Amino acid sequence: MDIELFRQEARQWLTAHFTDEIRRAPEDSDERRQWLRQLADKGWICPNWPKEYGGAGLGFREHIALMQEFGAAGVALPYDNGGQSRNMIGPTLLEYGTDEQKAKHLPPIARGEVQWCQGYSEPGSGSDLASLSTRAVLDGDHYVINGQKIWTSGAHLSNWIYVLVRTDPKASKHEGISMVLVDMNQPGVTVKPIRLISGTSPFCETFFDDAVADSVVGELNRGWTIGKRLLQHERSGIAGMGAGGASAARPAGPPRYHLAELAKRYSGSADDGRVRDPVLRDTLIQHRLNEKSYQLTLNRTREENESGETLGFATSIFKAVGANLGKATAELTVQVIGSAGTGWEGNGFSEQEIGAMRNWLGSRASSIAGGTNEVQLNIIAKRVLGLPD
Repeated sequence: MDIELFRQEARQWLTAHFTDEIRRAPEDSDERRQWLRQLADKGWICPNWPKEYGGAGLGFREHIALMQEFGAAGVALPYDNGGQSRNMIGPTLLEYGTDEQKAKHLPPIARGEVQWCQGYSEPGSGSDLASLSTRAVLDGDHYVINGQKIWTSGAHLSNWIYVLVRTDPKASKHEGISMVLVDMNQPGVTVKPIRLISGTSPFCETFFDDAVADSVVGELNRGWTIGKRLLQHERSGIAGMGAGGASAARPAGPPRYHLAELAKRYSGSADDGRVRDPVLRDTLIQHRLNEKSYQLTLNRTREENESGETLGFATSIFKAVGANLGKATAELTVQVIGSAGTGWEGNGFSEQEIGAMRNWLGSRASSIAGGTNEVQLNIIAKRVLGLPD
């Protein structure tokens, strides 16, 4: 397919269909719902998925081009709990799922009709995930689950959850684990949100009391391999390595700030228009160079990855570096704003100033979510650099 021709066709379609009326409409309005149905009919909610499962069957280069056109037009895909449906369980089912699982679960994701969440960590099994104790016991023709998961992002909003459970307690801790799919809308599933210091509650505790699993993904007792592969999809999405990372559309959450403009507003401008404080100016330049280097490396990686497949252990490099860069951006934003950037609430602070502080508080979780940076550095040392244990 000619990429420039595809870009032109996508741009024309977006101009005709993503009107100012839809752009201004609230997220829960009939206009937005109709817009999402149009996107789903085009297969553009999951553009790289096969058409039989609701995608558009686009190749990697076309997918990147489409996401870039989405970004230029200001199009945001439907809220998907951090991409867990489209970018995590969806690709995992495409790789490991049965035909029945794909036919049942993928089309609703491609239509933006369902949300999924992740059941991995437990109160006693965080970084050492393989020590998990939530069990699934075969009862007739289905598995019954008992146990607790924690940090289940978006569980209070989700319809389904993919869960790592212990199905063979006698096997070694890595060998007796399976991945199961669970309907959240049943009496045996209880969700309790966890409030963070930023004031939001994206994380939850999820309890299973004789909950029934819908099905097992892949081979029984081989869920550790599948679970690790899903994490590679997750880290790829967090770092922006996939085609979705090519989009310039701002994700849901606190707004991004142009640091140089903020610095001029709060610290003043020199006669030549530059940030007045030379030390702060140098800090901003170095940070911008780091951001640009990171983005250029992501672009190069996407271009070199002609197949469009999620990369393996290299995802840990981008996830760790990206998390640190995001935290540095939030830190620098508060530093630039100064004392006004410490506001939590009240008339003495603007919405932007309060947003900067809450964004800084929320950014602390970025080097924990999706696998701690310490775990990522271990993976890099062992699997990328080949260093001894």
